[in-house]
Amino acid sequence: MGVISFTQEFACPIAPSRIFMALILDSNNLIPKLLPQIIKSIDVVHGDGGAGTIEQVNFTEGSEFNYVKHRIEELDKENFVCKYRMIEGDVLSEKLESIANEVKFEGADGGSICKMTSEYHTKEGFEIEEEEIKDGKAKAIGIYKVVEAYLLENPNVYA
Repeated sequence: MGVISFTQEFACPIAPSRIFMALILDSNNLIPKLLPQIIKSIDVVHGDGGAGTIEQVNFTEGSEFNYVKHRIEELDKENFVCKYRMIEGDVLSEKLESIANEVKFEGADGGSICKMTSEYHTKEGFEIEEEEIKDGKAKAIGIYKVVEAYLLENPNVYA
């Protein structure tokens, strides 16, 4: 089993507390509303939303994927950090055992800096191409940008 890591960061004009609430703490409600053409639902399979919770993201019919389950490994509401691991679903394909992610929001110039670290854990005998990682990164940033635009248009939401 191999591990491929990458880190990326980008600036966001939204305060860390608001973007963390929208993208992490209330994602199961907000994301399906903002992206109904992609995300059908996000359901809690096990747990109370904290560490150990397993959530299932269900994609819409006709989407590239059917579902993915992820387990929250750490949730630090005071420091706006979430660590989670994708553990099941066709997003992982036949090549990946899991994908571990850490998302952190830090305050900066009235907004925040989002720092994302991902570790792709490949199954024995498989490798993952950089192009496949770039595609996943682009999709994640796309979701962040949709939520960011929503929060800019609705300054009292999660305030």
